[in-house]
Amino acid sequence: MKPIKRRLLTPGPTMVPERVLEALSRPTLYHRSPEFKEIFLETRKLLGKIMRTEGEVLILTSSGTGAMEAAVANLFNPGDSAVVVVGGKFGQRWEELCRTHGVNPIVVNVEWGRAVDPAEVERALSENPGVKGVLIQICETSTGTVHDVKEIGKILRNFPDVLLVADGITAYGVYDIPTDEWGIDVAITGSQKALMTPPGLAVITLNEKAVNRLVEKPRTYYFNLKKEIKQQKKGQTAYTTATNLVVALNEALKMILKEGIENVAKRHAILAEATRAGVKAMGLELLSYSPANGVTAVLAPEGINGQDVVKIARERYGITIAGGQEHLKGKIFRLSHMGYVDQFDVLTGLEVTELALKELGYSKFKFGDSVKAAMEVFYSANL
Repeated sequence: MKPIKRRLLTPGPTMVPERVLEALSRPTLYHRSPEFKEIFLETRKLLGKIMRTEGEVLILTSSGTGAMEAAVANLFNPGDSAVVVVGGKFGQRWEELCRTHGVNPIVVNVEWGRAVDPAEVERALSENPGVKGVLIQICETSTGTVHDVKEIGKILRNFPDVLLVADGITAYGVYDIPTDEWGIDVAITGSQKALMTPPGLAVITLNEKAVNRLVEKPRTYYFNLKKEIKQQKKGQTAYTTATNLVVALNEALKMILKEGIENVAKRHAILAEATRAGVKAMGLELLSYSPANGVTAVLAPEGINGQDVVKIARERYGITIAGGQEHLKGKIFRLSHMGYVDQFDVLTGLEVTELALKELGYSKFKFGDSVKAAMEVFYSANL
């Protein structure tokens, strides 16, 4: 039977609430109009509340990678060195951005699926005097792994000249992250993950320390953060922004704050626990030793290509999940449970995984084993 609806269970883009879609469809506003200015300023304040920072909150029209590049191009000069944690595809992106902009990456390599040992970051800083920053993911999306950025922030108190730059693209809106309290100088996220808005907007926050470190001549024209700070304080952007997306993001942020960021984080923790329980009930193993609450990376059974699980789920059942990247392609598949997701979405993801695996010849479970395990988690949590 062909599916009559499609469901998006990837770690970005994620499903968008009806309320946000309605906002997205409103007539386009002029980006210099008083009406848009009011919405834009409010959206910056809402982001500050959710990201728990008193620093500058900048909205950029780009994917999250644009904000990552803006951070490297505006905060470091050619010849500077930065410690870069590489434990997945997006850690690699930090390294590539550094090399692109003439910044020397001091790489702390981590086995994909494991969290970095904060002591390794401290060692890299101690062995390389003059380092200007630490670049890291809070959640490495490609492996479904969460790093202990809070502990790394504590370590950096002993290195006051070092900036902590954290990619929280699949972390903000999943966890309750007190950005300022953790000592994150620069935080990055994107609209299309747990913030429940279509792709197209990136967010970068900078505390006073980071603002003071902005270079005189950033190696970028469009992503000039000094120029953006000046304009965004006035409720405008330096260049034409995606006005409809900002209006939509405004609605999504209000939904998050109405639920309460602590409740949002609790919901994601329960959804993640249920997903892991369901995966294990199928006799499968997780890739990550420090699993994140936004996405679960599952090792494909021996003899089965993870990409085939993704293909069957999408083509036969209308459920889009994600595969692996780089050397993990074919070896894992990923189930997202971030953003506009509830317990029934998790059950659907587990059900389609069972169906796909059965079709591929894996039979170390009975139909419903994963759903039962997940439902027991939900029942215990009273979700």
